[in-house]
Order: sequence, then structure tokens, then C-alpha cells
Amino acid sequence: MIVRTTAEITGTDREVGAQDWVSKRIVLGGDGVGFSFHETTIQPNTTHEFHYANHIEAVWLVEGEGTLHDLTNDVTYDLAPGTMYLLNGHERHQVKTRTLMRMLCVFNPPVTGKEVHDENGVYPLIAVGE
Repeated sequence: MIVRTTAEITGTDREVGAQDWVSKRIVLGGDGVGFSFHETTIQPNTTHEFHYANHIEAVWLVEGEGTLHDLTNDVTYDLAPGTMYLLNGHERHQVKTRTLMRMLCVFNPPVTGKEVHDENGVYPLIAVGE
């Protein structure tokens, strides 16, 4: 059994981010459960482009409002608490926040904690143990 709090992750190598966002990586590939689980917070009035070419990501928005633009299929969705989106087609996408957004994210395959978004917003595929 694994029990963790976001408080104990804060300030450790499981907390990563940049000026406009923070991701607390609660479960990582090294935990051996086949997925990773993150709490991500994005600052208001910001725009971020991502493309998880090597991972499937499910996102559950628990706080905030904004839009999700599916750049692959040119469709825009409103985001509000209680919204889930699943990038099961590895869609290139853009998130625009109107307010502070907090979301819970699941990645498969799991991230290891060493990934950094490249210039295209892609996480590399890193095998657990590398």
C-alpha cells in the first residue's frame, strides 16, 4: 500500500514546474503500479501547448475554468470543475486558463519523474529504472 500527501511531496524532486505551472507527481513509474498520478496547477490567464506522443493522459479538472483546444482535430472545449478529458489519440493540445486551474492527471505508461517537456511539449518515453 502507498499513502502520500501533496504536503510531503512539496519541495521534493516529485514537485516540478515552471513559472506558470506546478506538477506534484504523487505516483511515479518506480512505484510499480503501471501508471503515474499527478496533481497539476496552472496559473490564471496563461496558455500552454502539449503533445504527449508517448503517453495516454487522462485529466480530471477539480478547480478553475478555461478551454482545451484539440490542435490535432481543431475542436475547442470549455473546461470547468468536473470535466474530464482523455488524450487517447495522442492529440496535440492547448490549455488556456481563465482562472487558477487544478487538475488530477493519470499517465500510461507512467512517467518516471525525469521527464521534461521538449520544445514541442512532448515527454520522452523513459523506461522505469533509467
